[in-house]
Amino acid sequence: MANRDCPSRRPEVDADARRARQVPGDHDFALCLTHDVDRPYKTYQAPYYAVTERDPSHLASLLPGRNPYWSFGRIKAIESDLGVRSAFYFLDEQSLFTDRPRRELLDPNAWMLYAGRYEITDPQIVDLVRDLDAGGWEIGLHGSYESYADRDRLRAEKRAVESVLGREVRGIRQHHLNLQVPDTWAHQAAIGLSYDTSLGSSTDYGFQYGYGVRRPFDDAFVAFPLTAMEIALPIESDPERAWDVCESLLREARENAAVMSVLWHPRFFCEDTPAYGPIYRRLIERALELDAWVGPPGELYDTLDHADPLDHASPSD
Repeated sequence: MANRDCPSRRPEVDADARRARQVPGDHDFALCLTHDVDRPYKTYQAPYYAVTERDPSHLASLLPGRNPYWSFGRIKAIESDLGVRSAFYFLDEQSLFTDRPRRELLDPNAWMLYAGRYEITDPQIVDLVRDLDAGGWEIGLHGSYESYADRDRLRAEKRAVESVLGREVRGIRQHHLNLQVPDTWAHQAAIGLSYDTSLGSSTDYGFQYGYGVRRPFDDAFVAFPLTAMEIALPIESDPERAWDVCESLLREARENAAVMSVLWHPRFFCEDTPAYGPIYRRLIERALELDAWVGPPGELYDTLDHADPLDHASPSD
């Protein structure tokens, strides 16, 4: 259920005006790097793939010391090597076994949504959050599947992540890109979040929601449209075509002084999906070559002039 009642693309302002308003320094455009932390542990997926693919090698993931989805070191290495940082959004989801109705134990969709999730207070997760924060990466909230329509749940999840981080978080992306416009944004703003990154698609890519940040309430709350999620690109079937798409998006972003935003889930940096990491690295390298500002949305948010009347007058630009 992604982006319910989503606004269509509206006329854009001039690229030079957009560049002055939303691109830091003398850069030509901005690229925001984001990661949704959905499943850092490979749990029930191992026997599922072993059966469906008739490949028992998947069961090796369950051996002590094996955790193929834990790829945060690879992400940090890529970004540190290129001198950039990104945002990681952490999930505080309900448990299928303790929080959901018992009848959902027979529902395959419920298993996908609520089984095998991590606890935000898991010591490994706590150490990860604090390590990323100490290294300059942004920590945000990945709102749970039902939180897009539940302000109290969203507030509790924000507090849970903040209790681990030790300070407030400002940014969010809703799980599965669930978004009820403008109600979800109103919930997010009401609990003290500064920006959202849920406006987008898991199947399409591009600038269908415009080249600029949005200000749905003509105030300091900002929505960063999602330009591309990795699973929307043909990375596994045709990596070169996937790269051509990335190159085209980067060039379009530069020509239009756009704020471009990409989502690469950490599990796609594992050894089982070897094509995703190199394309992510190549994407950043090419953006830097094209004179892009590259970093996490929160850092870009801090460079925006939230008192600029032009921003208030054009919430979709």
